[in-house]
Amino acid sequence: MAEHSKHYVVGITGASGGIYGIRLTETLLSMGHAVHLVVSNAGWRVFKEELGFAVTDREGFLNEKFKGYPGSLRYHPVQDIGASIASGSFRTEGMIIMPCSMGTLSAVASGSSDNLLTRAADVMLKEGRPLVLVPRETPLHAIHLENMLKLARLGVKLIPAMPAFYHKPETVDDLVNFMVGKVLDSLRLEHGLFRRWGEDEE
Repeated sequence: MAEHSKHYVVGITGASGGIYGIRLTETLLSMGHAVHLVVSNAGWRVFKEELGFAVTDREGFLNEKFKGYPGSLRYHPVQDIGASIASGSFRTEGMIIMPCSMGTLSAVASGSSDNLLTRAADVMLKEGRPLVLVPRETPLHAIHLENMLKLARLGVKLIPAMPAFYHKPETVDDLVNFMVGKVLDSLRLEHGLFRRWGEDEE
């Protein structure tokens, strides 16, 4: 692993768009960082429905899928509430939940931490570390909006899965890369996942 590597927690929930979390993990690993990955049970269901990932050995599948990158992957089962990332004494640079279901967003907003994913998010809040949520739901009702406002006031970065089109995307991958790039921007991580506005003028 690269000497400049940092630890990031990536959570993937049952909201549509599991490919976002997959691409984010790939990108962080390609940068040489250590990724602590937590996938909810509903997230695994979405993997099967949207990406065809029907697996029985979850850890083995992920280690195989993400092998060959300079960074390191550590998969934590969502029920493992005693994992390293459940403690504030374990240092990380932040956490991203991408995509984030409204159920998970609600749990984080209310301080509920009955599984590793929501506990790790609670750790980010109590330790004052970056927490980025990528909600993927439409339409939004008042409870969704109130929960997002509550989290925003706590300093959580909310980046809804709303890809732009000024970079002239030609494929679904272009749209996915744009959203992942916006997350990396919020973490001050350099990348080249999409063409920025005004770059043609430079």
